[in-house]
Amino acid sequence: MPSTHSSLHFHLVFSTKNRENWFEADFRPRLFAYLGGVVKGLEGHPHAIGGIANHVHLLVGLKPTHCLSDLMRELKSDSTKWIKGQLNRSSFAWQTGYGAFSVSAPDLEKARNYVLNQEEHHRKQSFQEEYLIFLKRGLVEYDERYLW
Repeated sequence: MPSTHSSLHFHLVFSTKNRENWFEADFRPRLFAYLGGVVKGLEGHPHAIGGIANHVHLLVGLKPTHCLSDLMRELKSDSTKWIKGQLNRSSFAWQTGYGAFSVSAPDLEKARNYVLNQEEHHRKQSFQEEYLIFLKRGLVEYDERYLW
């Protein structure tokens, strides 16, 4: 086969440090647009971005040449600088780690709706409850001592 074809989609989840509530509802659309711009600048495709006051979800398409850890480092570093400037708060920080879960192409629309409806979703479930479900569904081994 003379060319490469791929369908690599990821649901990325990461929180503010200590799950502090930094993002008021009126700020979130600007944050989500900025995060999408960073993903595009790194040559990824932002399918959907959403979140609430203390964490974000990104549904992204990546190329086979992307290194997920490099993309996440750039995304968090670049957005940290921007957020500090926009909110005029030098103490802002993202949590150290992140969650990355693969999404099959047939499930993209379902994942997109999930990402875009975070406020409604979190009226019923906390971030911690949600994240544990992602880990279990993704068959990810973890030690709860190091999650929070």
